[in-house]
Amino acid sequence: MSRPGLMALALEEARAAAARGETPVGAVLSDPATGRVLARDGNRVRELSDPTAHAEILVIRAACAALGSERLPGLDLHVTLEPCPICAAAIGAARIARLYYGASDPKSGGVEQGPRVFSHPQCHHRPDIYSGIAETESATLLRAFFAARRG
Repeated sequence: MSRPGLMALALEEARAAAARGETPVGAVLSDPATGRVLARDGNRVRELSDPTAHAEILVIRAACAALGSERLPGLDLHVTLEPCPICAAAIGAARIARLYYGASDPKSGGVEQGPRVFSHPQCHHRPDIYSGIAETESATLLRAFFAARRG
């Protein structure tokens, strides 16, 4: 599946998260060598009463379980919002090869905003990072979700 197609799947997961009352963030973990989607999900923090149930963490957990490994080298992660510091650390720990994300997150981002997790000397792995993929759609979904909650 193409990168735009994978981000479209991540956006589907983000919309499903919004429908559940969750912050609309979706993620897809895939193997570019085979085109196979290994895991896809959206935020489930409220549903699971788990502050770590971010889309990225959920797909990392699912792929690790499916592959029987704590490492996911060579894989691609598509996510609709710049990962937070917790998710960025998990991406590094899992040794994910490439990170594609949509909207930047000036408030809570941990990749190119805020703490910039992958630039620290303590970071053992830095994925290739591609930002701005389906940025408009991702940002619009987030803005609409929070506007509806305020209104």
